[in-house]
Amino acid sequence: MSYHRFVVVGDSCAEGLDDPYPDQRHYRGWADFVAARLAEGEPGFRYANLAVRGRRLDQIVPEQLPAATRLAPDLIALFGGGNDVMSRGWDARTVARRVDAAIRACTEISPVVVTFTLSDVSRRMPLGSRMRPRIVALNEAIREAAVSYGAQLIDLWPDQAVTDSRYFGADRLHLSAHGHRRLAAYVLARLGLDHDPAWLAPLPGTAAPGSRRADLQWLLREVLPVAATRTRNRLIGRQPGDGFFPKRPDLLPMALDEAWAPGNA
Repeated sequence: MSYHRFVVVGDSCAEGLDDPYPDQRHYRGWADFVAARLAEGEPGFRYANLAVRGRRLDQIVPEQLPAATRLAPDLIALFGGGNDVMSRGWDARTVARRVDAAIRACTEISPVVVTFTLSDVSRRMPLGSRMRPRIVALNEAIREAAVSYGAQLIDLWPDQAVTDSRYFGADRLHLSAHGHRRLAAYVLARLGLDHDPAWLAPLPGTAAPGSRRADLQWLLREVLPVAATRTRNRLIGRQPGDGFFPKRPDLLPMALDEAWAPGNA
């Protein structure tokens, strides 16, 4: 099956953090890799990415899906839920309702919907075990909604790549360039399309071993600044993602010689 209008909605993982282009001005990510593959042999192919970092599912639906509806996609991908997991006032039933509403709305927009569970990133950080039950609950809701509404599910929970730090950025949450290529391969395989086999091949060598020193550096460099920013935002009434805009708000063609095209990545 070929696709002509591919639209992506979601949060920072859908936007492409932490996979910057060489010029460091924009993020690439799995969705750009998928779009480049879908564009092969399809001169009428167009791609839009409406994702905004920091957004929860209850923000993605009212902010991004009306625009997605106007673009009339024949393929839509939703990657979200991570910010719900990390939000204050977590409630599994509330988040399950958000998941159901988001996936249902996507299936009303497009005949083919791809959605994702989260990998077990709790294994990547000290005291992450406290986050694990939230991820489990979110993933259960995503699986249930995918079945209920006929969405194509990319289940990342069993992926053992989560144990290799090279698949993640410095914050241990967002995917690195290697991680985004791996996710792109999963999406293309789910759609019945071929991909660069190297994207799923084990990385050569071994990842640097973890250490208390590395954990302390991560805490000081990544965790504390984010915590301070979130506290300041709460005090001034600012939401994560405020002031950011989609990187690709309109359906645009993908030139096959662009930097993210397969073979050039």
